[in-house]
Amino acid sequence: MSTPPLAGAGMPPGAFSGTQAQAAREVNTASLCRIGQETVQDIVFRTMEIFQLLRNMQLPNGVTYHTGTYQDRLGKLQEHLRQLSILFRKLRLVYDKCNENCAGLDPVPIEQLIPYVEEDGSKHDDRSAASQLRFASEERREIMEVNKKLKQKNQQLKQIMDQLRNLIWDINAMLAMRN
Repeated sequence: MSTPPLAGAGMPPGAFSGTQAQAAREVNTASLCRIGQETVQDIVFRTMEIFQLLRNMQLPNGVTYHTGTYQDRLGKLQEHLRQLSILFRKLRLVYDKCNENCAGLDPVPIEQLIPYVEEDGSKHDDRSAASQLRFASEERREIMEVNKKLKQKNQQLKQIMDQLRNLIWDINAMLAMRN
């Protein structure tokens, strides 16, 4: 790994600093995104801890409780809320800085970001249409089979419910005869 040349060694003073600033800006934006992701994970973790504390916290509704435990949990809850607000401020700063760094970039259409190899259009379209048709017919056949099985299961459940209804009727009739 070589060290970058100094500004006075055959290069104009601003030539290297511009490329270095550009590289630092790209790395900085990527690292900011990583920091933002970690901050979001911290926010989720802290929020889960807050809900855990709230679930375990007893409310002072006249029932005897330990004041020390309540005060300790209340202090923890307030500390988590304070840290959560700090994390949200940090996330806002990261967001603003990323937007500032990306403001001068031209938006690239999503279609250009997906690499693909284009073949002869007619052959590709025919194969594509045939495969889509085959896939659709297989999917339709599977749906028909599932519907058939579902109707069978529904019929079985109906028979079971009828049998249970008759059994309950018979039991109730026997109980009424006994009394």
